[in-house]
Amino acid sequence: MPTKSELLDYEPVTPSPRAGRAQLVEATNDSSRIRPLGRPTLNAISQKPPMPLPIAARDDSSQEAQPSATSASLLRRGHTLSYAGIFTFTFLVYFRPYELFPSLAWLSRSALVVAVLTLAFFIPTQLGLENRITARLLEVKIALALLFTALLSVPFALEPTTAFQTVVEFFKVIAIFIVTLNVVRTEKRLRRLLQLVLLSGCVLSFAAFSDYAQGNLALQGRRIAGLIGGLFSNPNDLALHLVTMIPISLALGFGSRRQLKKAFYLICSFLLMLGLLATFSRGGFIGFSFMIAFLAGKMARRHRLIFGGLALTLVLAVVALAPASYRSRLATTSDDSAVARTDELKRSVLVAARHPLFGVGMGNYILYSNSNKATHNAFTQVAAELGLTAFFIYLWFLISPFKRLRRLEQATGKDKQKPPVYYLALGLQASLIGYAVASFFASVAFLWYAYYLAAFSVCLSRIYSSLDDRNLPLNSKPRFRVQVKHNATAIRSSERVATAGN
Repeated sequence: MPTKSELLDYEPVTPSPRAGRAQLVEATNDSSRIRPLGRPTLNAISQKPPMPLPIAARDDSSQEAQPSATSASLLRRGHTLSYAGIFTFTFLVYFRPYELFPSLAWLSRSALVVAVLTLAFFIPTQLGLENRITARLLEVKIALALLFTALLSVPFALEPTTAFQTVVEFFKVIAIFIVTLNVVRTEKRLRRLLQLVLLSGCVLSFAAFSDYAQGNLALQGRRIAGLIGGLFSNPNDLALHLVTMIPISLALGFGSRRQLKKAFYLICSFLLMLGLLATFSRGGFIGFSFMIAFLAGKMARRHRLIFGGLALTLVLAVVALAPASYRSRLATTSDDSAVARTDELKRSVLVAARHPLFGVGMGNYILYSNSNKATHNAFTQVAAELGLTAFFIYLWFLISPFKRLRRLEQATGKDKQKPPVYYLALGLQASLIGYAVASFFASVAFLWYAYYLAAFSVCLSRIYSSLDDRNLPLNSKPRFRVQVKHNATAIRSSERVATAGN
């Protein structure tokens, strides 16, 4: 009988191909289900399996992986180090402490070092546990297909060296994406990663609003610059990140049962909105509007007009409370920035049409630009640099996790009192929609934004599907309960049938 500590640890979502399977049988009216166990012990192998029940008495509607003590300890040792690497890497990517504190400049290559160490821990552990390098997930195949199209574009690039260097950077993104899918197997681990990324958004929002209030403006003295470089040096990219964090913060708030946590996440949501305003990003505002409209439509159900009106009121309130310069920027579509973006949009579509097979090479569009700038559009960026095949693969990569979340929402939204996983599924759907809309105005197709969101979505779906009890709230520990009385009755019945037959 497993101990309590073993049951609270996580189990493999995908059972090892080498693992044996023993099933508990039960009566038709029993609420418990048939559950495949982990690796069998030698005693279990030597014993004869009990007489199976008739087909009518079985229930194969769902299964739950329950590891033995040996498999649980292996997972705990191996993937604990891999998860620590993913968590540390995410911290370095989103916080970049070597930019915040000059004394930590020696950490400038730390993200690469941590990524290499994480892979060094992950690969042998994953091979030992499941006898394969990764779980066979559709999103993994799509991501590898996108990476393959990037490699194909290198020989056809105007500057192959630049294309190859960009592909190497993109390989890091895909590698961490795949490792995250395989390592994050529990609600606790997923929640910690979400909270880490959410914390980074709050810090960046506070810094952005503080800079705007104090007049610390960049970009010709008109807009703030991000607190740190990398992903967030550009205010439009920062706005895209904040748009994807707001629904996650709201989902964690709605799903929390404690009032103090609800208040905390609502404060975080408000802070993220302030940071979004400080960026003066038109694309961010459009993404925010679509995201709010989606959440309102989903949560309204029978009262869509009321919730739709509240959502519209919220958007108008954000505009009304914003500075006059922000409102004037939203109303302006003929300034130099808007004209340049429109020109690059047309140019990138033309380049994609002229190079439909392999594109012009990853990172090479700037050589075809009229003003030596990027496409400022994630979708035309993929089409122009990698070709039309990669464009459809990229769309598939965004749609696939969204469909997973949609099924998860439908499975958990039947009860009147919604579990936390329901709100988190809605929040991640809204994040993906906010990203899709806001990325229409930013060249971010090969950066971390979409791949972290997709990883969070797939991990949530896998974690929930591994639980036997579909009504189990995600923020509680998995319960491995067997109703012994019913199972014992069923086994005794099968033994009597076997005895009578003999």
